[in-house]
Amino acid sequence: MKDGGMIYRNLAETPDGFGPCAITIGNFDGVHCGHRQIIRRVIAAAREEGWKSAVLTFDPHPARLLSPGSAPRLLTTVEERARTILGQGIDEILILPFTREIAALGPEDFVREILVDKLRARAVLVGANFHFGKRASGDAAMLEELGDRFSFETDIIEPVVWRGRVISSSEIRRLIEAGDVSTGRRMLGRPYALHGAVVPGEGRGSKQTVPTLNLDTKAEVLPKNGVYVTQTRELAGQSASGREWPSITNVGFRPTFDGHTRTIETYLLAPLDAEPPEEISVEFLRWVRDERKFENAEALKAQILRDVNRAQTYLRRLDQATGGMRENLNMEEAGI
Repeated sequence: MKDGGMIYRNLAETPDGFGPCAITIGNFDGVHCGHRQIIRRVIAAAREEGWKSAVLTFDPHPARLLSPGSAPRLLTTVEERARTILGQGIDEILILPFTREIAALGPEDFVREILVDKLRARAVLVGANFHFGKRASGDAAMLEELGDRFSFETDIIEPVVWRGRVISSSEIRRLIEAGDVSTGRRMLGRPYALHGAVVPGEGRGSKQTVPTLNLDTKAEVLPKNGVYVTQTRELAGQSASGREWPSITNVGFRPTFDGHTRTIETYLLAPLDAEPPEEISVEFLRWVRDERKFENAEALKAQILRDVNRAQTYLRRLDQATGGMRENLNMEEAGI
């Protein structure tokens, strides 16, 4: 049990009491604002009828099995997805292993065997572009027909649009990889973050420029090379420990030092009050500049200090816009 909800990892461990439920189905990579609208609707439908609210998702992503060469890089791991979904108030999640056997189920078999017989779905809510069953041959219209046949309600939810752009996982990936973390943040409903262990660097920062925390992450989607305003949080396992710092972060190859390995280096803008953290989450708030080569370490340090001034100005404005609550970063801050 996590955050008050239950996670089940296969059909065998899913209890008879999983339903009756209102449920939504999908990959939910990033758990972005579009996903959250569907989740809110699921919770509301379940509460109205006294059912459980549920999510059915898959691991691995179906494309990893069916077309690995074109499978998308993922914004979140399945564990991160599950934690975020439960944090929205969902009662239970089934993380269904996506196997050849599941992929071979036709749309009607999928609905009857899994949604109706096993999960006791009473309402199924999906996005308008939903596809399911063998070779993705089922669509939202077919789901409505099957709902009539198997006695469950079907609610097809239109995409969420922000400033004329449909919010989607693929669009958010494109934004992050282009360095537009501000727009990506608004579509996600929170900052895009990289998690991992703090690892030793080459020691140049503490001696020649500024001391940094060097992040080792297994994330599949990385922001474009450059410098960003960030917020860094200490992790204890998978959870924040309470310590956090405003920061600036460089993603790239350290061309001033002829680097050949991509690194993620974070400079904390507030002093450490104890030992350095062993694991951190770095949240990307705003693009500052491209990474570039400087004549020497002194010139690079001078630029870093200018970057710090820009970051501090931005963070002051952000605190004013959010009342000092930076977790409320999904709002459209005026001029920020």
